[in-house]
Amino acid sequence: MIVLVNGVETPAWNGETVASVMLRVPGAGRSSPVSGAARLPYCQMGVCFECLAIVDGVASTQGCLVPVKPGMRIESQRGAREISQ
Repeated sequence: MIVLVNGVETPAWNGETVASVMLRVPGAGRSSPVSGAARLPYCQMGVCFECLAIVDGVASTQGCLVPVKPGMRIESQRGAREISQ
């Protein structure tokens, strides 16, 4: 199946999580709101919140808990939360 990660068509497997897809896409992870340093999913079980992403327009989604679906739109979330204007 194909999902969109930051507007780029990206292959994904059935049952794969949003976080695992993002690990394969360079520059698709979160960044620290303080230093801008890259952050990556750590626990892969919903405890650490390092996998937050914008999934189909919903910010602060824990990517490690969400299975991908065909055509899903996944965007990197910079910092703790982004609000569309």
